[in-house]
Amino acid sequence: MEEAKKDRMGAELAESTWAIVFFCVGCGAAAGALLPLLARWLLMLPWAPLEGPAELLTSIPEPALTLGTVAVGVLAGLLLGFVAVHESLSVSISATHLTLTIRESTREFAREEIAVLFRDGKHLVVLAQDSTELAREHSGLSWPRLIAALSAHGYPWAEEDPHRADYRRWVPGTPGLPEGADALLRARARARKDSDDADDARELRGELLRLGVVVRDEEQRQYWRLVGRA
Repeated sequence: MEEAKKDRMGAELAESTWAIVFFCVGCGAAAGALLPLLARWLLMLPWAPLEGPAELLTSIPEPALTLGTVAVGVLAGLLLGFVAVHESLSVSISATHLTLTIRESTREFAREEIAVLFRDGKHLVVLAQDSTELAREHSGLSWPRLIAALSAHGYPWAEEDPHRADYRRWVPGTPGLPEGADALLRARARARKDSDDADDARELRGELLRLGVVVRDEEQRQYWRLVGRA
């Protein structure tokens, strides 16, 4: 009876806020504890980069040095943890709608809009009936739990991209692209080389989708296919 009630109400999946924060704080504390050891090791080398900062750091007496670097690491980890929580994906699943929330943006898709969902590396991908990508979001959720929840509510799941064989590698001047798509792919290639331009690369992906071009990435390479075509 309880399971049926939960089924009607839907499922909510989100990454644990505390787990994310504790992980980042732990990594920050570990990095802070290792920093004095790294500084001393650098000073033992015949020639070392950042020798001045290393000498300045090791001039602080212990235990103040290690306690200070650990405290800074913890604060940096805490900040990183809150950013990671803000960037994490949460998924709401019901029999009629799928809702994705990330950052401060929420997108809702009707069940009949969705043709299939699948995992591409660390990304959750949602395809429309005409093979357009409705969403491609980085996910730290438990994949078995997510797949089970989607299946329980009747959403089709594929083990891999059903259109994977349709992709072609992009190189400048590739024939067969709609007008303007090559320029967008050039701009996106430049944006992907700059880690500060992730939002720009995301926006350019959306512009390409409006031209009927779906893009997937493998390292620094871009692959493309046309919507609704094999």
